[in-house]
Amino acid sequence: MNDWVGYTADAAVLTYVARTAMGCTVQQLPMKEQIAWQGFGTGQVHVIVENWGHDDLKAKYIDQQKTAVSAGPTGNIGTIGWWVPPWLAKAHPDVLQWKNLNKYATQFATSESGGKGQLLDGDPSYVTNDEALVKNLNLNFKVVYAGSETALITSFRAAEQQKKWVIGYFYSPQWFLSEVPMQKVELPPYTPGCDADASKIACDYPRYDLDKIVAAKFAKDGGPAYQLVKNFQWTNDDQNLVAKYITADKMTPDAAAKKWVEANKVRANSWLAGIGGAKPF
Repeated sequence: MNDWVGYTADAAVLTYVARTAMGCTVQQLPMKEQIAWQGFGTGQVHVIVENWGHDDLKAKYIDQQKTAVSAGPTGNIGTIGWWVPPWLAKAHPDVLQWKNLNKYATQFATSESGGKGQLLDGDPSYVTNDEALVKNLNLNFKVVYAGSETALITSFRAAEQQKKWVIGYFYSPQWFLSEVPMQKVELPPYTPGCDADASKIACDYPRYDLDKIVAAKFAKDGGPAYQLVKNFQWTNDDQNLVAKYITADKMTPDAAAKKWVEANKVRANSWLAGIGGAKPF
């Protein structure tokens, strides 16, 4: 279980379907992204339900150690970048071009940024190139870590309500964008290989076709639970809706998953196709 609500939404729905339709026992273990991959070799982890790129980890655990394999796409398309609240984009439209950020650096400065503009990031374990981008684009900014997705959302919400100057790391799919339509800053365009050397990155993040990673032994055994994980696919809108149930509507993940499945039985049943003993919804 990685620490963002989109991941929680994926896991909640998969867990609900596995328990309800298949009688599976599912254990959810909170772990940082990189640490979770280590669990494939020890038998502690069978499934990572939402992986954002991590070509380095794929090379190590899939290609070299052969303790993990991909179980295919989740159907979600991931976008990472720098975002500002809508009031700011409307008042100063040129802030959406990275070349104009230095002229606004003092506006973004905080007590934590040491006189430079503050670029707010989430958890240091997230996929982020931001320190390299700030350096290589010669921006008068300092990356400051909020510590979590929740802290990022709290800061962006307050920035919109109170007309504060905030720029920070964010991503889609993310239910919060339906509450506060954050605007993405245009960085130098991504081209294949522009992020090959982490220290020299000076381009935007790539598009991420999010996928599921599973333990190699779990996949080789080919049991019903693996078949369910392999079959699982949905959309950004689906994930955002379940994430909204959990975060904005204060539902438990299990209750949110049940509500979504009851309204989307055809989709849920498609994941159960060909799985012996499964009870359709």
